[in-house]
Amino acid sequence: MRCLLAYFIILGLFNGVTNAQTKISFADNPVIAHRGAWKANNLPQNSIASLKQAIALKCAGSEFDVRMTKDNVLVILHDPDYNGLDIEKSTYAELSKFKLSNGENVPTLKDYLKAVKKNNNTTGLVCEIKPSKIIGRNMLITEAVLKLVKQQKAQPYILSYISFSYAILKKIYELDPNAKTQYLDGSKSPEILKKDNISGLDYLIYKLKMNPEWIESAKENNILLNAWSADKTEDIDWLIANKFNYISTNEPELVFDRLKKSPTNKGYNLVWSDEFNYRGKPDPNKWGYDYGFIANEEKQYYTDNIKNARVENGYLIIEAFKEKIANKDFKNPEIKEWTKYKREIDTAQYSSARINTYGLASWKYGYIEVSAKLPKGRGMWPAIWMLADNKKEKGWPESGEIDIMEHVGYDNDTIHGTIHTKAYNHLKGTQKGKTIFIDKPNDTFHVFAIEWTPEKIDFILDGVVYNHFVNEHKTTDEWPFDKRFHIILNVAVGGMWGGKNGIDDTIFPQKMEIDYVRVFQKTN
Repeated sequence: MRCLLAYFIILGLFNGVTNAQTKISFADNPVIAHRGAWKANNLPQNSIASLKQAIALKCAGSEFDVRMTKDNVLVILHDPDYNGLDIEKSTYAELSKFKLSNGENVPTLKDYLKAVKKNNNTTGLVCEIKPSKIIGRNMLITEAVLKLVKQQKAQPYILSYISFSYAILKKIYELDPNAKTQYLDGSKSPEILKKDNISGLDYLIYKLKMNPEWIESAKENNILLNAWSADKTEDIDWLIANKFNYISTNEPELVFDRLKKSPTNKGYNLVWSDEFNYRGKPDPNKWGYDYGFIANEEKQYYTDNIKNARVENGYLIIEAFKEKIANKDFKNPEIKEWTKYKREIDTAQYSSARINTYGLASWKYGYIEVSAKLPKGRGMWPAIWMLADNKKEKGWPESGEIDIMEHVGYDNDTIHGTIHTKAYNHLKGTQKGKTIFIDKPNDTFHVFAIEWTPEKIDFILDGVVYNHFVNEHKTTDEWPFDKRFHIILNVAVGGMWGGKNGIDDTIFPQKMEIDYVRVFQKTN
């Protein structure tokens, strides 16, 4: 009896050790290697080797695709055909005659489940169950997958099940209510997913950009956010900024790099943005207009005409034209002295736009970044900058100015980052500004940014700090930057600086294209 009792105690201890060993704490990052980490090392997709590389990189997950052969073997293949063979009409033996490019056999699900458990405590599996073309087979495949996962005691290693078939995901919930599921099709809102007990969404990036309200809704409804396939820097940065739970990518190394460089890595949260994923005039809930001849002896007349400021193909376009301005095309609800403005319009030779967030959004401190491509030519003067909300009361330069980016066309490979205050401004020649070389500013999008804290303002081009202005803790004459400031975007023509070497009238029209404007702040 004592021997039997000792046996069960030892057995219990052994089982306890086994269970402890099978526990996995998924890596604290959003990186899902799409079909494994295959691309950098030219490995076969959906191979054991690509899975092992995802584990080596410590990705949170490694995604793979499951299909069922004619003889009911679960195999890891993406396409419905393999080397000319219809997978569902072929046996595993027939498929196995063709090796993967690295010499591996076609992996089975059993192979994959065994491989993920070896020397791995960080990377889970994201299992995509491919819908069958054979009527009635989807439920058979789903049941077989979950049965095999249970037999292999691999449940702790399954980060999520994903599928384009809603019925498959609902069946998974029926079989295992604790399993995480994500829908791939991109056609259902987070509210519907929650109602149907689906844990998350895993949609094409462009579908989420076209439905940005789904992001906040998903967070409110505790629906996991995933997107595929994020392989471009601009898409990866957008997903990171919006704090997606997961990012499915063929470029896991790039995602890790962008995570390090993101403002979120410093504790910043995205609080405001315009991604310009719409058409027409700039969003009136975010942007207003300045009108007329404004300052600096500039030659353009600022209008609210859609040809001067418009959103198309995912970009904000601010475009300057050499033209006489037609009264019928110019609408300014704020104009009270129309005769005066008509006289100005009649003298204008150029039109452009200057938009701002004044009265709609402003901030004190934060990380502000704008991705933009600049106009080209002598006489152009584009700017991305900020003014204080209290400028009208306080006056300029007392209220302060932050020039995130200024560029003059006659000096094409240089940008300027500058602050103006009562003590430091261009009227006195004491402004605090520095320059940096910029490569192909008219052909390539660059990211212009500032990091603004109570102690400093850093001016940044593509992640490189080139101007560091420190709070001297004297008076507001030196540091008026403890108030709220709003953003201004404009393209000027000529002026005291932009027109220093004249205006080349052969270059028009010229435009600044803006991919996005984002504001991050540290929130409690």
